[in-house]
Amino acid sequence: MSFEYKEHEADVGIIGIGDTLEKAFEEGAKAMFAIMINIKKVECKKEISIKCQSMEKTTLFVEWLNELLSRKDIDNMFFSKFKINKIEKIDDDNFKLNGIAFGEEINIKKHEPKLEVKGATYSGLKIDIKNNKYYVQCIVDV
Repeated sequence: MSFEYKEHEADVGIIGIGDTLEKAFEEGAKAMFAIMINIKKVECKKEISIKCQSMEKTTLFVEWLNELLSRKDIDNMFFSKFKINKIEKIDDDNFKLNGIAFGEEINIKKHEPKLEVKGATYSGLKIDIKNNKYYVQCIVDV
């Protein structure tokens, strides 16, 4: 599992890569937080439950990232590790995920802030499967 960045003129494109769609979503979240801070310095002292749903798997990725950004602000935390139990179809019109974000209270000196991510967007939003790996991508507004 890993993540990459995608060049974009005004904002930053992120790509999460994993053996499963859930792992790719997790890596996409890591990519987003790595834009903001040094995630290697964020300890997993506390876990926050994350739930979201959307009409499509692709848009669920944006909902996941934006829910994480909301929880960052609400709980005054940075996250460095993510776990999605399962992405599942709940009816003909909706997908949902239940996940956990692990992190600690924001400490500016320790976490070395870089850029602020304002939100994940639908721009460049895509899910691909290549060589038995899932790729999810979108543009985040910085």
